[in-house]
Amino acid sequence: MSALPPRWITQNELLAGHTTIGLGGPARFFAHCENSDHLLEALSFAREAGLAAEVISGGSNIIFADEGFDGLIIQSALRGLRVDESAGTVLAASGESWDDLVRTCIGRGWGGIECLSGIPGSVGATPVQNVGAYGQEVSETIVSVQALDRQSGQIRDFSASECNFAYRQSRFKGPDAGRFIITEVCFRLNKNAAPDVRYPELRRALEQHAGVALLGTGRAALSNVREVVLALRRAKSMIIDERDPESRSVGSFFMNPVLSDEAYRSLCDSWRRSGDGSAVPAFPAAGGVKVPAAWLVEHVGFPRGRQKGGAAISRRHALAIVNRGGSTADVLELAEDIRRAVKEHFGIHLGIEPVVIPFRPLGHEAVS
Repeated sequence: MSALPPRWITQNELLAGHTTIGLGGPARFFAHCENSDHLLEALSFAREAGLAAEVISGGSNIIFADEGFDGLIIQSALRGLRVDESAGTVLAASGESWDDLVRTCIGRGWGGIECLSGIPGSVGATPVQNVGAYGQEVSETIVSVQALDRQSGQIRDFSASECNFAYRQSRFKGPDAGRFIITEVCFRLNKNAAPDVRYPELRRALEQHAGVALLGTGRAALSNVREVVLALRRAKSMIIDERDPESRSVGSFFMNPVLSDEAYRSLCDSWRRSGDGSAVPAFPAAGGVKVPAAWLVEHVGFPRGRQKGGAAISRRHALAIVNRGGSTADVLELAEDIRRAVKEHFGIHLGIEPVVIPFRPLGHEAVS
């Protein structure tokens, strides 16, 4: 390798410190990019040096190998917010904290993302997997996404329809995975909005919350929803907190599978024949019904708290795999055990939410 890195690119940066699960070995090179020029300079260096390059931001949905990454990690840390009061839109740079954006919008009485309070990570990561929680998805408020094309070096704008959003999916996670670095996202919120409460668990919690009425509009009503959502997430250790060891995770590790009506009936018949009198929970979804992955996990012999090596299922959330001082290998082995058991017992494939980045020795794959 003859190319020399820019002076602001560091070497042997430990990746565990840049992820919420606290795992991952050293990156050969690490570029903290605060503007588009830095992004282009980092990509140029990777290309000249023949290095593979991966992009991260908040590190809340990514897992690195124990060996680290023998290439360039680009941390997108672009900042800035522009608010258009008349249009009810917010243009947020990709490196802005997602929860800070939610708080800012609620403070203006703008609704549409209040149920997404407390989700860790950055604004730029939310369109990639169409982040969702408690009945809301971020795609419902996205107007457009701006991204840097790694192949051409040009900035491109995508309308919401061009992003091909689906359940925990987008073009940035599917056919164009790795091609673009998101730089800005434009959201349109509902001014003086009433809270959008569709999720049964959230509705029940609001009804039980002293002094909270489901009716009402604007900042006070939206703030009440945020308060309850944060309480629900905190009870499941889904709020990143150094004092809470159960939060050393990437959040939900598995996606809720969507089954056809026929496949769901088959699952119910099989479960009924097992002798258990309980019903298989499900929710309406495009193309069929959505079955909670947590129910599947807990009903194939993986209760909360079960540990294997230095990884464990959270004591508070059946879909979270927690780092208990172990390794990436421990986490992935436990995850694969769970997926195999669900497949063998129910015939259902469990997709995973986090992005897993392998070691990739130098020369294995260079940046395009």
